[in-house]
Amino acid sequence: MSERHVIALLGRRDEPTDAVEEYCRCLGQALATHNFQVDIRRVPWNERGWASSLDALRLQAEALRGRWILVQYTALAWSARGFPHRLLHVLRVLRKADARIAVVFHDAEPFGGTRLIDRLRRAAQVHTMRNALDFSDHAVLTVPPERLSWPDARSQHLTFIPVGANLPFPLEPQQHELLHTPPTIGVFSITGGAAGDRETRDIVAAVRFASQKLGKARLLVFGRHAETCEQALREALLDCPVEIDVCGVIAAGELIHRFAASDVLLFVRGAISSRRGSAIAGIACGLPVIALQGKETASPITDAGVILLSEDFDEATLQSKLGEALMRVFSDNEFRLKLIQRSRAAQKTYFSWPAIAARYAEFLDANE
Repeated sequence: MSERHVIALLGRRDEPTDAVEEYCRCLGQALATHNFQVDIRRVPWNERGWASSLDALRLQAEALRGRWILVQYTALAWSARGFPHRLLHVLRVLRKADARIAVVFHDAEPFGGTRLIDRLRRAAQVHTMRNALDFSDHAVLTVPPERLSWPDARSQHLTFIPVGANLPFPLEPQQHELLHTPPTIGVFSITGGAAGDRETRDIVAAVRFASQKLGKARLLVFGRHAETCEQALREALLDCPVEIDVCGVIAAGELIHRFAASDVLLFVRGAISSRRGSAIAGIACGLPVIALQGKETASPITDAGVILLSEDFDEATLQSKLGEALMRVFSDNEFRLKLIQRSRAAQKTYFSWPAIAARYAEFLDANE
């Protein structure tokens, strides 16, 4: 069978790393085994302006005809302030070129917030997402549709496909059966701003609780915004027997080493779900994960080795629960091994790139 060409179409690049571009690269590598070649292209509206970018896309019309275009949606990829309505202009150009459109919704829900600007932004995003769904020949949701507020339940051209970890694959199996000395807590990425401050407080409280019971612990914090919280972590844990190791954005290979050096992943960047690649990276590496549970939390995330805590707990209760969960992982060996096995099984069945590519190939082949 001859190789078939697919285009992954992205908006502006995210900095310092672009998780969506990494997602497309991993997907392309995995889809190669199904005789699909994925080419990554961008609509560089933030560099060249919208008029020039759309004109350039129109000039490619002949090359786009009949080809699958995987349009990658996040609100901020198509608008600096999260008003992504111009994405619909892109989809109209693709439709006029007779391309086959599949929109991949990495942002599963519109942004929150209670201010007037937040409500206007949310309305713009819902309008764009629903119209993008109508424009598309197929749509990929990274969260089960029944967990979302905006898709039309009657739509027949939806496929739920969880995201994978943006790590080199195939991943070598990591051995987590024996605890490190001292027991090690991994934290992958921190949210910026006020949310990051709250996450830092949660991490401090949980690690303090565990270190008081263990006598000694190690904390690895790495990824986005990790360095911004380093001083707060060191000052708050100064009187605790905790070894702290912090580094910012690092290469994928070094990420794997950090996960291998951890015994558990503490994920407090909002509720865990099948679109949260930073949490799925821990699952991919076979780690137990302690995380918050919200409305997007559903199978297959719940099939992995995840300890779930309600995001509705007040701050003090949540911090206490996080500390208790850490201690259970470190003190109950049978329980910890069961979590490890569940993460490995979920990775193989749902979150590995071969499993994800197989789901893509189903609808790409069916609509040939």
